Amino acid sequence: MTEARRLLVACLCAEWCGSCRDYRATFDALSAQFSGQADFAWIDIEDESDALGDPDIENFPTLLLADAGGLRFLGAVTPHAATAERLVKNALAGELPAIDGAEAALAERAQALVGSRRGGASSQSGLE
Repeated sequence: MTEARRLLVACLCAEWCGSCRDYRATFDALSAQFSGQADFAWIDIEDESDALGDPDIENFPTLLLADAGGLRFLGAVTPHAATAERLVKNALAGELPAIDGAEAALAERAQALVGSRRGGASSQSGLE
């Protein structure tokens, strides 16, 4: 029997983005706080464009939350830790409905990318 897929919290960013660099400490703190419950990945969408299917991300940083049931959230976030913390808690509690459409395919590609890079061994993956 396979274990259910854990919640993936991915920050979709770009190296040139100052807001992303500023958000990194907040994201790392979230990763430490929820490491026992979710997997975290920092993904540079320009470096991983092919693997992600060349996503059309317009605002940075963008959080992607997905689990075995699909995409739960995809959107730009403010640099306030409480906002992202609330999103993660709601996703873990099953309070965010699945999102269908093209965005759902992005979640599947991000989960596959993180899984292939990590090999299932770590709770944080920096795909920079």
